[in-house]
Amino acid sequence: MEAGRLQSPISIIVLLPFNTKQRSLPHRLPSFARSIRASSNLQRGYRGPKPRREWVADWVSRNDDVVRTFPIYVGGISLLAVLFNRSLSGIALVSDAGSSQSRADLLTLGLAVTNILTGLVWLSIRPKTILVVNPEGVECQRINSHLPDFVVSELLWAWESLSVATICRSLVIVYDGEFIFQIGFAAASPASDKEAVPVDANNLMQGSLYQSVLKSGSQSYLANLSLYPGKSQLPFLPSNTQAVILQPLGDEGIAIIGGDTIRGFTTSLQAWISLIGEKLDATLTKFVNNKPPVAVHDRV
Repeated sequence: MEAGRLQSPISIIVLLPFNTKQRSLPHRLPSFARSIRASSNLQRGYRGPKPRREWVADWVSRNDDVVRTFPIYVGGISLLAVLFNRSLSGIALVSDAGSSQSRADLLTLGLAVTNILTGLVWLSIRPKTILVVNPEGVECQRINSHLPDFVVSELLWAWESLSVATICRSLVIVYDGEFIFQIGFAAASPASDKEAVPVDANNLMQGSLYQSVLKSGSQSYLANLSLYPGKSQLPFLPSNTQAVILQPLGDEGIAIIGGDTIRGFTTSLQAWISLIGEKLDATLTKFVNNKPPVAVHDRV
């Protein structure tokens, strides 16, 4: 099945931070970037096999309170049944260790009490409900003005993929000591509620989060950002960002991915994000290597 082509070209206005100049992206992006949006139409016409439903798991999730009290009922009924059987069997109620019936009754009583205690524990300890949080901030899209079109297309592709397939709501990229990309939700500036807090690449690179990620060369996952004191080093993210992935881009940069759900990035998503980071690193490395040298003039 082939994905349909977009009928209208894409036009995006780019807002740049600090002293960078505002510019518009090319009126028509490369077909590689446009094909991402068109691929969303494939889901509507999907005719392949569908995943099998887990009826037991669905029933348990819908009847959570009943399932938690079920061991108490089973234990209570078992306890009454043992006592009733003991009274009708003609055996003395006082346990006799020399009787096989008494030993069986003691074992059954122990299992019944265990069921009752298990039910009480299930009722007293409940997992905390994890909810999706709407980011408190403003939406922004800032791109370094010196980036060529093929790098911009790659960055937009990465954002499109992450925002659709994961809980990603913010994406910031710093590479080769420079700010590269900021998109999604950002913290509102104290000066104006409609302006986003810009990314200070120098302060970010001096922080312990950035240094530890580059030193280890591996992804760092802050599953519950509120528990980490290092969150103060990410002032450009919304204040209620729930989870953050710090993905190194080779030895020269980092991608900061903010999510709206605690522990919302699964292990498979983390591995997939690592692959996206390698792809972005290859693209940005090509751009840095082909960057024209800056002319230096001697001062008289």
